[in-house]
Amino acid sequence: MTRFLPLAFTAFLATPALSGELPPAVTDDMFAATSPAMVEVGRLLFWDPILSGNRNISCGTCHHPKFGTSDGMSLSLGEGANGLGPERVPDPANMPEQRIPRNAPAMFNLGAMEFTTLFHDGRIQADPSQPNGLRTPLDQEMVQGFTGVLSAQTMFPVLSQDEMAGHYSENEISKAVRSGRLTGENGAWDLIAQRVRAIPEYRAAFEAALPEVAAGRPISFTDISNAIAEFINWEWRSDDSAFDRHLRGEAPLEGAALHGMELFYGKAGCNDCHSGPFQTDHAFHAMAVPQFGPGKAERFESHSRDEGRFRVTGQEADLYAFLTPSLRNVALTAPYGHTGSHRDLPAFVAYHLDPVAGLAEFDRAQPILHDFEGKEIWAALDDGAEAERIAQAAEKATVSLSEEEISALVAFLDSLTGANGAEGRLGIPDSVPSGLPVDR
Repeated sequence: MTRFLPLAFTAFLATPALSGELPPAVTDDMFAATSPAMVEVGRLLFWDPILSGNRNISCGTCHHPKFGTSDGMSLSLGEGANGLGPERVPDPANMPEQRIPRNAPAMFNLGAMEFTTLFHDGRIQADPSQPNGLRTPLDQEMVQGFTGVLSAQTMFPVLSQDEMAGHYSENEISKAVRSGRLTGENGAWDLIAQRVRAIPEYRAAFEAALPEVAAGRPISFTDISNAIAEFINWEWRSDDSAFDRHLRGEAPLEGAALHGMELFYGKAGCNDCHSGPFQTDHAFHAMAVPQFGPGKAERFESHSRDEGRFRVTGQEADLYAFLTPSLRNVALTAPYGHTGSHRDLPAFVAYHLDPVAGLAEFDRAQPILHDFEGKEIWAALDDGAEAERIAQAAEKATVSLSEEEISALVAFLDSLTGANGAEGRLGIPDSVPSGLPVDR
């Protein structure tokens, strides 16, 4: 059906202050379909620690609505810690081996079909040329049965000893991971599925959701991951912000937010990378975000380097490049950057204006870090050669903006916050079928 906008508002949308086009309004057909039964079982599984090796961490531990579907920290503590968000502390009886190397990404709008690349380095992507439609670091036979990238991304945290699996000999799942038994009977994923199959409430829920399970097929790990994907799709769809109302012709932005939008799609050039309805081009850019923490290295590697997309492609052009994040609900998702380098959104916006200079002047008080020694936190930044490599790889274009213009940009970014952005649609369940505690 054709929608006619008031003449004055139509003229506003075409204002010459915008050198870049505004994106289309978000619509239902941009999102994958979901079923209520799968969403509900996925909700329970998302919050149930039964999926972690030691039965002490759920997906919601590091992707919590209280912290904008992240955990409010620069670098998380997973296995070997207790508590939630900034109050999470190492367990003296079972200390973490290291911090999680990268910031926990937000969950908003990942059910939109244009999100075909996930993780900071894009190590999982939709790829029609592959037999199972996915490109991952894992063998192709391991990715059968996943409905897409949002489902398939769940296979990584449950196999990570620092995130959910647990340390080498702590439980049957971590032992399976350690020995390389990931798929097949009594592999890590099957062991997780066995736990879920053993709980009558989950069996009944999957029988109601999936005819093949009702017909007798055992619940598989991909059933679990597919259900979690449908829940994320439903729970954290966010398209009810002031900016959405502007795009739909319901209420135009005004004041500082309007000025910020003109800068975003004009002089500041933010939409060169943060394009489309969800403000991401789904591409990779080197922005000299400060590197600290353990880095993305193998256990046998001693460095604290994180070379970003290069670790996936091996192509020099991808050195220190990371995936452009969506900016929806960005005001809720601090700290920012692949290491969570900035707790302050205006400071991160200012950093983007000249990232090379920003790297040289980086304020180490900006990250939000747990009190945990681990590997030397500042090793990469203290290595002059490494800092120079990060700076040399950065995209060099700079933009000059006044403090007033930066404030206007932040006002526009605030206008991307959805009315239900923090809480989600269904909220945290009171309990989960395993009976284990829920992170509230």
